[in-house]
Amino acid sequence: MRKRIGTVSAFEMASSPIIVFDLDGTLVDTAPDLINALNFVLEREGVPPFPLQSARNLIGAGARRLIERGLEREGRAVRADDVARMTADFIDYYAAHIAEASRPFEGLESVLDHLSARGFRFAVCTNKLEWLSRRLLDQLGLTARFAAICGADTFGVSKPDPAILRQTVARAGAELSASIMVGDAGTDIGVARRTGIPVIGVSFGYTDVPIAELKPDRLIHHLSELPLAAEQLAFSTKSATQRIDTITQSMDTEQPR
Repeated sequence: MRKRIGTVSAFEMASSPIIVFDLDGTLVDTAPDLINALNFVLEREGVPPFPLQSARNLIGAGARRLIERGLEREGRAVRADDVARMTADFIDYYAAHIAEASRPFEGLESVLDHLSARGFRFAVCTNKLEWLSRRLLDQLGLTARFAAICGADTFGVSKPDPAILRQTVARAGAELSASIMVGDAGTDIGVARRTGIPVIGVSFGYTDVPIAELKPDRLIHHLSELPLAAEQLAFSTKSATQRIDTITQSMDTEQPR
């Protein structure tokens, strides 16, 4: 039998398990650059700068919502067109400083190597704009790791709308039945639940509600714990799918003809 070298068939891609990651607070600690951009914009509005640690949990719903949360915390009421202006300024500043202090969480690349060797593939599903997500991952040398990188502007919807996760998985050439979501916040748990796939929560990200309270299927406190959690879920999901297929086949053969 001839051995194929260097090719992966569409069937193999679709049947391989895929892990769909959130980006900010899950793959990369982006808080320093995001909060610097927030402070740049708000200081021009007379809002004092936020310390990094107290502002981390403002992150997670996109640039506009980050600014709105900052203003709300200071009790500022601002017109919608002013928020739009500040959001545009934020994006311009952030894009120019996107990876000055942002770094992958400890152990990320070795964990991806391990999971890849075990047959897993990867995608990103984030509420960050796609072009900003790609710029960040490009500057960190991570883009090639992912079969798809999709953001709030990719399909015109954001998490927790299940459409963004479904279409991210489809763009990666994978199946929902072989997918696992990994994220740090309620939008990640919500999109996984609405899509019907298992979800792993990470406790080291950005959320105003402790991730454990959102009851992910697995909870990890360091990326080194991801392989075991992912393999447990992939195995149990595959077993459940096989059991359903077996039951369906049995029912088909028992139908009167």
